[in-house]
Amino acid sequence: MATYIYETIPTKPGEYPEQFELQQSMNDQPLTRHPKTGQPVRRLISGGLGIIGTGRDSGPSSPSGHGCGSGSCGCGH
Repeated sequence: MATYIYETIPTKPGEYPEQFELQQSMNDQPLTRHPKTGQPVRRLISGGLGIIGTGRDSGPSSPSGHGCGSGSCGCGH
């Protein structure tokens, strides 16, 4: 299950959007209405989590010992 961030779409002047999170399957269609209030909503795009390397990769595809392979990345190794 993935966690998605939704935001209500204000329909009246002076109304502010409300954000909420919802766990859904990646196969589920995005919501179009708030599950409790019925107000229109949109799913927001967020960065999510990623893997950040330390530059110390010494795997088999890394003869230079730091992850860029042949050294063609311009890092000087």
